[in-house]
Amino acid sequence: MTELTPTDEESGRAALGRALRYLREKAGLSLGQLAEKTRYDKSYLYRLEVSQRLSKLAVMEDLDRFYDSGGLLVQLWKVARKEVFKDRYKEFMRLENVARIMWMYQLAVPGLLQTEEYAREVLSASQTSDDKAELIEEQVAARMSRQDLLHRSPAPQVRVILDEVALRRPTADPQVWVDQLAHLVDVTRLPSVVLQVLPFTAGIHGLMGSHLWLLWERDGSSVAYVEGNGFGELIDEADKVADYRLSYDRVRDRALSPSDSMAFIRGVLEEHRP
Repeated sequence: MTELTPTDEESGRAALGRALRYLREKAGLSLGQLAEKTRYDKSYLYRLEVSQRLSKLAVMEDLDRFYDSGGLLVQLWKVARKEVFKDRYKEFMRLENVARIMWMYQLAVPGLLQTEEYAREVLSASQTSDDKAELIEEQVAARMSRQDLLHRSPAPQVRVILDEVALRRPTADPQVWVDQLAHLVDVTRLPSVVLQVLPFTAGIHGLMGSHLWLLWERDGSSVAYVEGNGFGELIDEADKVADYRLSYDRVRDRALSPSDSMAFIRGVLEEHRP
């Protein structure tokens, strides 16, 4: 029987897989017998045990009840889920760095278009303690370094649809906000950057509630990355990416033209100038 003892540097997914196998063997069940009792497919249960797949939370809740394991599987699942999120975000960062075309729909000023002081205030706002100054500076430096891709030759073609809500949420320091708005105007002078504003008057649409990136690589392949409060998902299934592109196109149809968007941002900028 598999021993349920932690190993050094074991991933969360591997620990979850070992726990699933341990509990099954402790119960004296084969994979086939477990499948019959739980109504989960045998091959699916096998992939969970060998860490080839991460289930939905409800599956771990079911198996915790089945084994009477006191929530162990749910706790291990949460650890594994965090690792998956980090791994997918790292992959997104890699793809962003080599993308040929990049389209975004954003509810806040995206990192690629932020000033250093604006980035510092945004990143500081997400911290819940006062002892993270060094970490914040590292994050600011990393965010600023990402912007180098805008000045490459050739640079990726970047299109940003910025929701009006992003332009109605100023920073605590008025000058930081003025500088950020001015930077948005300046950055669109780059021939590779197009910025459009989606005004409140556009109404309800299919991308509300999350940020979206669509990336095309130099070989023509494409991925989508969707991010919300506390989650991020990298999507490479062709059908799903196509659905997100269609949603993006519909939102772009409602957005202001690039020239009208610049006029809109300049108007907001004038409202905030001292």
